[in-house]
Amino acid sequence: MTASLTLAALWVILAAIVVLLPMRRQFAPGITLLIAAPFLLVYLGYQHGGWVVLAATVAIISMFRRPLFYMGKRLIGRVRGAE
Repeated sequence: MTASLTLAALWVILAAIVVLLPMRRQFAPGITLLIAAPFLLVYLGYQHGGWVVLAATVAIISMFRRPLFYMGKRLIGRVRGAE
């Protein structure tokens, strides 16, 4: 197994552990995982190609759907509020 797949598996395990934490303690490790995700995707793409990156992107969006929707709504709210 390549290093990028090993890191991706470790990322998934860490994300599953973060979910088990109480909600107030999920923020810092969750943001850390969310920031690390694009770097992991680039590394996966470098070693395995676009289809693996697409699958990993779908998995990441699935795991972080609520925080991503929230951030998207805040971003849209700020843009509309500035007009």
